[in-house]
Amino acid sequence: MTGEAPLGLVRGVDFVPLSTRDLERSVAFYGSTLGLHRSGYRPDRNFAEFETGNLTLNVMNAEAMGLEHHASRSPIALRVDDVPAARANLEAGGVVFAGEIFDTGVCHMAFFADPDGNALMLHHRYAPRIPEG
Repeated sequence: MTGEAPLGLVRGVDFVPLSTRDLERSVAFYGSTLGLHRSGYRPDRNFAEFETGNLTLNVMNAEAMGLEHHASRSPIALRVDDVPAARANLEAGGVVFAGEIFDTGVCHMAFFADPDGNALMLHHRYAPRIPEG
């Protein structure tokens, strides 16, 4: 066995889990502060889901599910049309950003975290990707 998955085995990503210790606080953050559509809400099952347009964020109280709470340290890039405007809007709502807006030469990024410390970023690509090879 080579360790390679059979072609066509993985069909996509259903959701990305984010751990919280306070489901209601996270529901308010992702729904009201970020303005994401809540597509699922099961406080009796310790989770809520939010849609970003192409990816579902599953906010769950891991400890209530018998798991350890670990904040995600790898930022999820949330696509916006205008990073400075989106940042200003979130800052007005109390969101604290780490550093200034970062310009990579092809995109703008602004880093912040949810109330549980899960890493997030505002992202806008303004130049096309350079194809490999």
